[in-house]
Amino acid sequence: MFYQILTFTVRRMNIFEPSHPNFLEQLDLSKYALLPNTAGAKTAEEAVRHAKLAKASGLCDMIKVEVIGCDKTLLPDPVETLKATETLLEEGFTVLPYTSDDVVLAGRLEEMGAHAVMPGASPIGSGQGIINPLNLRFIIEQTRVPVIVDAGIGSPSDASQAMELGADGVLLNTAVSGAKDPVKMALVMKKAIEAGRLGYEAGRISKKAYAAASSPMEGMSQK
Repeated sequence: MFYQILTFTVRRMNIFEPSHPNFLEQLDLSKYALLPNTAGAKTAEEAVRHAKLAKASGLCDMIKVEVIGCDKTLLPDPVETLKATETLLEEGFTVLPYTSDDVVLAGRLEEMGAHAVMPGASPIGSGQGIINPLNLRFIIEQTRVPVIVDAGIGSPSDASQAMELGADGVLLNTAVSGAKDPVKMALVMKKAIEAGRLGYEAGRISKKAYAAASSPMEGMSQK
């Protein structure tokens, strides 16, 4: 089953100002689950404040924790991410932290009680795709909560690869919004994700060092 989830930055919405436009009013919210995020936060304190704003506005108590530690690479700050996750879990939030592809960090977040982990495939908005499939596979294999690949996806093949590795989902923004035809790209991304998941469930053949005949040898005529 595939779910439609919308994520958006709390700090960029004037949720308490009626005169300002609210994009949520233009959507049929019965079709989507909402996932407010703390993008723009650089400390755990900021992230917690953004999460509480979302909850106070009546949106939901599910939050994507995003605490950026490097302005150039936009990679997450592992220490502040752990702090924010711990605090929000204690406050009763459903927490989905955005992380790097650090296997140990993903494990710590799960042990802390995070409801999912969201490792980046590559830097946010870079479109580089999955630059470290080995680490991503380790995270997926060793994590019991859902793993949602977040950031760096550039093409349908990237999204399909993430799902073939066993990811539970893919979060997309720039790959769709920055495409020449965003609507068409959104459609093909959906199909790629579905194909990748089915490919994972079907189970690929193992790789071999040498050729292996694809036709059976039994029953062949003998000279």
